[in-house]
Amino acid sequence: MYASKTKRYPAQSIQGILSHFLKSHCTQPLPGDILSDMLGITDKIETQDQHVLNVGELLAQHDIAPTQQRRQIAQILFAQPQHLSADQVLERVNQKGTVASKATVYNTLGLFARKGLIREVIVDPSKVFYDSNTSPHHHFYNIDTGLLQDIENQELNLHGLPTLPAGVELDSIDIIVRIRTAE
Repeated sequence: MYASKTKRYPAQSIQGILSHFLKSHCTQPLPGDILSDMLGITDKIETQDQHVLNVGELLAQHDIAPTQQRRQIAQILFAQPQHLSADQVLERVNQKGTVASKATVYNTLGLFARKGLIREVIVDPSKVFYDSNTSPHHHFYNIDTGLLQDIENQELNLHGLPTLPAGVELDSIDIIVRIRTAE
């Protein structure tokens, strides 16, 4: 009796099967744009403010290798100014027909934050958001709804900061104003 050998692909989707096939059967490297076109991935997205953003170039400018999954995560994050949890990013990536692991999403978000592409906003020890707006600003966090909203930097005036300890310099100030829904 012969045992059947079923090949498992990195993502159980047409994109995953095609990607696996091309990588394992092509003797010459394919230009990234051809593979991306075949997989239905584009580096160009139109942002909410009508600008065209090239995700591959943005990642390269920050010394990040533009893998398929990193580009997909970046497309989700930069399509509009937003605050997303890692689980929300994971859900949106997987809705696009590919399969990304939770570890891949967390690692990619951590990399993007370290490289300055996004901001990590920790509203409490168990709730972290990833903010696509990296300009100086603060946040309202509604503890009843979980909604995180931007406060423009000029809307909040800070006076009388404490004297910094010797040998350090100020990096940033992040203020989270916790609110609840009025009854």
